[in-house]
Amino acid sequence: MMRKYLMAVIQMDTRDNKDANLKAACGFIDEAAAKGAKFVSFPEVFNVIDDGQEAPELVPEGRTISLMAEKAREHGIWIHCGSIAEVNPEGDRKFNTTAVLDPTGKMVAKYRKLHTFDITLPDGSVAEESAKIKPGDKMVTVETEMGHLGLSICYDIRFPEMYRWMALQGAQILFTPANFRMATGKDHWEAILRARAIENTCYVVAAGQYGKKRGVSDSFGDSVIIDPWGTIVARAPERAGIAIGEIDLDYLDKVRANLPSLKNRRGDVYDTIRK
Repeated sequence: MMRKYLMAVIQMDTRDNKDANLKAACGFIDEAAAKGAKFVSFPEVFNVIDDGQEAPELVPEGRTISLMAEKAREHGIWIHCGSIAEVNPEGDRKFNTTAVLDPTGKMVAKYRKLHTFDITLPDGSVAEESAKIKPGDKMVTVETEMGHLGLSICYDIRFPEMYRWMALQGAQILFTPANFRMATGKDHWEAILRARAIENTCYVVAAGQYGKKRGVSDSFGDSVIIDPWGTIVARAPERAGIAIGEIDLDYLDKVRANLPSLKNRRGDVYDTIRK
């Protein structure tokens, strides 16, 4: 296992031109690899944002993940593919799906977003993500030579039990690609992510969308890498770009030894809670 390496989070201003978005993504991979990154992480819906009308793709056979596999092989790096709309063979609602690729371009893990953002706004209007996105039904972690990875997408970060489950499965690095809105991001994004890192003594790798999107509010950005102590070790600038931080699994082990909250938990009492 590689105990220490550089991780890059890619902050994108994805729009409705898939060709341009994928060209930008490839450029960011080249830049990150040139700076020594061994792992690259993208934000939610990094390949296209088209007011909910984008055509879903197959995963991993579709255009976007196939291109990412080519870039992984080109540079000999790992790529966490943020998320894209995935074809649902059983219905009209697409999946919101992430994939992790190894340096050979092989997909080693796939996760479909579990939690959909369904709310009634103060003015009475309804935002119902589940009308377009079919939720997944599995939590996913995967053991790799870069560490044990836990996968999630955007709104998932508001459900701490999911991250505790991943940590108990052995996860050391939690990926949280997102397209957070400015209204909630400015108050909640960093606070929630630091909490997920601290309470689970894990690294959190949080790549976000940035900029004004058609028909929606500004995307918050603020892509970060957070260490198991809750310290932000890398933060993207206020534009599309990259931030690079170190993943140090020996440091993670040290934090867990000095603050053994995972060992001290009382699962005999509260793991019986269901509602």
